[in-house]
Parts: sequence; C-alpha cells; structure tokens
Amino acid sequence: MNIGEAAHASGITAKMIRHYESIHLIKPSARSDAGYRTYSENDLHTLRFIKRARSLGFALDQIRDLLSLWNDAHRASADVKAIALAHVEDLNKRVAELTEMRDTLQHLAQSCNGDARADCPILQGLAQANGDESSGCCPH
Repeated sequence: MNIGEAAHASGITAKMIRHYESIHLIKPSARSDAGYRTYSENDLHTLRFIKRARSLGFALDQIRDLLSLWNDAHRASADVKAIALAHVEDLNKRVAELTEMRDTLQHLAQSCNGDARADCPILQGLAQANGDESSGCCPH
C-alpha cells in the first residue's frame, strides 16, 4: 500500500510517517519502481504500535526502546516493565504538578470578585515569585 493508505490504516498522518522514517524510528519504506513509498502489513503493525504508544504518552526515545524490545524474541519482559513503570512514575509527577496548578488557579479564581474593580487577586497571585505570598510588590 502507498503512504496515504498506510496513513489511513494506521491513524498516523503521512507527514508523521515520513518524520518517523527520517529519525529512524521506523525502517525506510520499500519503494515502487516509480519511487513511491510502499508499506506492508508488518509496517502497519509497527505504525499502529507507535500510535498506541504515543497515545499513552511515551516519548519517542521510549518508543524506540519499546520497538527494539518488541522485535527481540529473546527480550526480558522485565526490561519492558521497567520502561512502563518509569513512564508511570513520570505520569504521576505530571499529574501532581497539574493538580497543584489547577488547585492554585482555582483558589485564585475563587478569590477574585470578577467585577469592575481593578483589584485582582489572580493578577496579584501571578505576580508573586514562586507562589510566595510575602512578595507583595506591585510595579503599578
């Protein structure tokens, strides 16, 4: 199949397929006599693997490692699990950071009357260095 068909079948755009090839995440595609890229069913499995891994938030380097393990019949599942657990740990950190951001913004928004007054706790909160409420300096 050509790149458009592979893109449609895998859910990855043709541009991203070309990008993955350029960074050697996937092997160079076969070419037709006319020079067009052609893809096999095996190539589609790899593209779908990448799509699923990206949807789970894995970075390209992690996907490269996972692909290498996926293609290694003698792999140790412990190696795969280590990558997955490291990613889970990273996701947990990001969730904690996002939760803290949400809670801070929610607190600031609740502190704001949202009326016609110029005084705005949201702007005051954003002006504070690292959330330090003692740095109540205002440039205006």
